[in-house]
Parts: sequence; structure tokens; C-alpha cells
Amino acid sequence: MTTLSLTVAPESAGTVVIRPEGEIDADNAHQMREAISALLAERPPNTITIDMSGVTFVDSVAIGALVGCYHASVACKVRLQVVNLTAQVHRLLYVAGLLGLFGTPAHGPHEPADQVR
Repeated sequence: MTTLSLTVAPESAGTVVIRPEGEIDADNAHQMREAISALLAERPPNTITIDMSGVTFVDSVAIGALVGCYHASVACKVRLQVVNLTAQVHRLLYVAGLLGLFGTPAHGPHEPADQVR
């Protein structure tokens, strides 16, 4: 079983930041879905930002959970963005063609925009 911890905190007016730390996979991806569902059910913010800087690994279930969270957010007219991707997470979202969905630039976290693959 892998470990994931989530910090959910209001940031600026209308924005909530979720900071997952650890691995997001089949064992715990539901935690991300549940956290976002709770935000959307209570009092939806204007924007939910998922700061992935502390995430060391994601699998296909995690990617599916992120896509599901995106669709739930859109249904509630809430902007969901995924920021500060690690190289591994960025690569997976790039290969899956999902970077634009989450408002993430096509260039890698340590790669200039003019060197996009």
C-alpha cells in the first residue's frame, strides 16, 4: 500500500489549493476524488489548483482520477488546474495528451518552451 497525504487550503479569494504528497495510484487515487468532490459539494471555489510538486509517482488510475475531477469541476463551473508537475508526472500527462486539459504548458518542468518535444 502506498502513502498519500493531501493538504487542502484556501489560498487567495476564490482559490483552493490541494497539495498531494507521495504516490497517487490505484490504492489511494480515491482520496483525490473525494477531496475535490467535497470541495464541489460544500461551497465550490472559483478555482481548484492541484500543486503536484510533492508527487513522486502516478499511475493510470491516478490520471483517470484527475480527468474525473476535471469533468466534475467543469460541471460545477469551477476551473481545475494542475501545476508544478514533476518530470515523471509531466511526461505521463504529455504522452496521454492531457497537459492542455489541466492548463499545464507543454514544456517540461525544467525545459525551456522552445525545446518542446
